[in-house]
Amino acid sequence: MFSQETYIGRRETLKKHVGSGILLFFGNDEASCNYENNTYPYRQDSTFLYYFGLNYAGLTAVIDIDDDREIIFGDDLTVDDIVWTGVQPTLYEKCSAAGIGDLMAAVALGDYLKKAEQKGQKVHYLPSYRPEHKIKLWNFLDVRPGNEKPSEDFVKTVVDMRNYKTAEEILEIEKACIVSADMHLAAMKAIRPDVYEYEVVAAIQEVAQRNNCALSFPIIASKNGQTLHNHYHGYQVKEGDLFLVDAGAETEMGYAGDLSSTTPVSGKFTERQREIYKIQSAMHDASVAALKPGFAFEEVYNISARVMVDGLKQIGLMKGDTFEAVQEGAHALFYPHGLGHMMGLDVHDMENLGEVYVGYGGKPKSEQFGRRSLRLARDLEVGFVHTIEPGVYFIPELIDQWKAENKLSQFINYEMVETYKGFGGIRNEEDYLITENGSRLLGKRIPRTVEEIEG
Repeated sequence: MFSQETYIGRRETLKKHVGSGILLFFGNDEASCNYENNTYPYRQDSTFLYYFGLNYAGLTAVIDIDDDREIIFGDDLTVDDIVWTGVQPTLYEKCSAAGIGDLMAAVALGDYLKKAEQKGQKVHYLPSYRPEHKIKLWNFLDVRPGNEKPSEDFVKTVVDMRNYKTAEEILEIEKACIVSADMHLAAMKAIRPDVYEYEVVAAIQEVAQRNNCALSFPIIASKNGQTLHNHYHGYQVKEGDLFLVDAGAETEMGYAGDLSSTTPVSGKFTERQREIYKIQSAMHDASVAALKPGFAFEEVYNISARVMVDGLKQIGLMKGDTFEAVQEGAHALFYPHGLGHMMGLDVHDMENLGEVYVGYGGKPKSEQFGRRSLRLARDLEVGFVHTIEPGVYFIPELIDQWKAENKLSQFINYEMVETYKGFGGIRNEEDYLITENGSRLLGKRIPRTVEEIEG
């Protein structure tokens, strides 16, 4: 945990901005895997961690702004629990570390909320993403699943606070980024002809656990890099394959790192792979060079897309006016996702609170294929932490569909593109902090250029 003062200060800021009513925070419960007592690894709700720092199951928090109370609802372990878990600090000791001494039994939450509503207090809650949260809203506030109406003021205030990373948060994120880099270095050393993808995954995961870190998301490690979120690890890799890894560490406090790398299995790129890799690398470099406060991240994305179109035109895959091609969305055949996302206590920071608030500042998203996948588009500001991860992909099913529709054929040379359908995909990713003078790479740099990878 951070200092007690950090959490007290965050809650004070939150109360001032929302102004009145009750702020309801559901902590996460244990989640059963294939039977009740076999649970998934526990992960606390990130907003609960941000304001209370308590990484324990079975807790709910209430900030009663009107009555100036901050209450944790929960129960101490019984002897029956301790037999299985061992001795832990008392609930009072745990909550004191976050600056809270007002405790009530978990069963008392329903009555407290009911009395608040009877007094005319508004109960503010955030969007629910866990089944137990939805059930509790139904039980305590008679809000049926699917009929939730999260408080917009509450959501906006949380987003506006969590989007700007403090110095102590940046240090914690940097820890995650350093371990993430070591995970990728281990993968690069493990990748060679005839190994199985799961062997590379084992090397990646070993580094995380050796550093007392969890994974910030399930590992992507695949010779089929054209599948953007590919979590299957059963293939044996061969000479001539490209191997894409997307993996990150999460620190004990819940802060994330997120890196991607693409490596030739044989240790050397083929000529075709080298050409595409250099295009992707140029996209990455141009994106990083454009990062600065006040510059719209959507325009950084446009820059990366134009660099790609220019590169693909040089090798005969695209044609026509570069600016017009990007404006019309022709680039998305090869680049169907966004350039990056906010990162912090969630690897896709606050995704459950809504991309329109987090990454767009309330502005609407585009409906254009590819561009609509931008998780971040707003003007950059000092204190933002986000990824840079342009990619170039050859997705056979997407190529077939666009070709059959003759879609944007004024920009795409489909006959040439057909010959790349077995290529796969390339993505490299780094994590950046926006500073007053531009940006700063977080963590340590891993090999990224053709020469560095082959070396």
